[in-house]
Amino acid sequence: MREPNAVDFWRGLALVTIFVNHIPGNTFERYTYSQYGISDAAELFVFLAGWSIGIATRNRDGSPEPRLKTVLRLLSRTIEVYRAQITTMALALGMIAGTALVLDNPLLLEWHNAGGFFADPIQTMVGFVLLTHQLGFFNILPLYVVLLGIAPVFVLIARQSRLAALVLSFGLYAASLVFEWNLPSWPGEGGWFFDPLCWQLLLVLGFTAQDWSRTSPWLKRWSHRLVPLGVVIVLTGIVLSVLELRPDPLLVPDPRLVFTFDKTYLSPARLIHFLGVLLAFQTLYAVLAPRLGWVATFLASLGRNSLAVFSIGSLLSLAAQLVRFWTGGGVVVDVFVVGSGLFALGFTAWFVEWRSRKPRPSSPSA
Repeated sequence: MREPNAVDFWRGLALVTIFVNHIPGNTFERYTYSQYGISDAAELFVFLAGWSIGIATRNRDGSPEPRLKTVLRLLSRTIEVYRAQITTMALALGMIAGTALVLDNPLLLEWHNAGGFFADPIQTMVGFVLLTHQLGFFNILPLYVVLLGIAPVFVLIARQSRLAALVLSFGLYAASLVFEWNLPSWPGEGGWFFDPLCWQLLLVLGFTAQDWSRTSPWLKRWSHRLVPLGVVIVLTGIVLSVLELRPDPLLVPDPRLVFTFDKTYLSPARLIHFLGVLLAFQTLYAVLAPRLGWVATFLASLGRNSLAVFSIGSLLSLAAQLVRFWTGGGVVVDVFVVGSGLFALGFTAWFVEWRSRKPRPSSPSA
């Protein structure tokens, strides 16, 4: 397994934050950084996914790997993430149905948009497979599937011209904001919770920034010079969040998504805030890692195994929600569900790496 590094560390922090925030109302939610800014861990997770693509699609000497290998690599990862989404959704529906049976409470069947599946399983099963029917808190992996599916286009364009890839990506983002383009939900109404047409910009920013940072002293120099600007943006986000200052969507001018703090469409305010976070914290890993000790190692292990950890974390957060509903919540319950959940996330990362290291028995001769 690779040694702890900044990308895995911050991705691990994002995974822990997402896990805690996916248990609404719990005691520890207020202490996550998502409560003190306009953007949250979702932006960090997607950006780092793009950064990782930039690393994964290059050879050890820094040269780009062959185009076909890049396309196949990304399509293989797309299938892997799709499989994880189908599995976790099926398990989540089973958990909801089982809890409704045990507690004899049919209202639980409506939990997080699950009602459509139990009321109309034929159409909803099709939507389930097509990713157009999503449970609440289980909608990041569908976004990731689409982003990975379209990533080869942007990666191959960026090899010819990073500027062209960014212009195409930003153009799609801007058009989706202005015209409110989104992928449709089905058989329900509305659109996806995370609009891939907007969120693709973060993925493209991730892998183009990674590529640019390898060869551009100018970028490194200016990113360090802009740390104070990032700090100002972070502090502004804290003030806006603590004072709950947000523009009223009904009062802003058209195009309204440009002026709101909308998460679905990754509004400009959220994007700017995330870029400020990136600038402000870009150099902190080298300072924090030696001082955090095993905590840094723990977070990096989660980040190294992000798909498995995220999938288990989604199920654990749902289990924690159901336990809090059953018990009524409280500090003791929250300590139990969050503490046991973090232990399980760490065990998941360890188990994945243990399986990878475990020698496989040789196959018998024919």
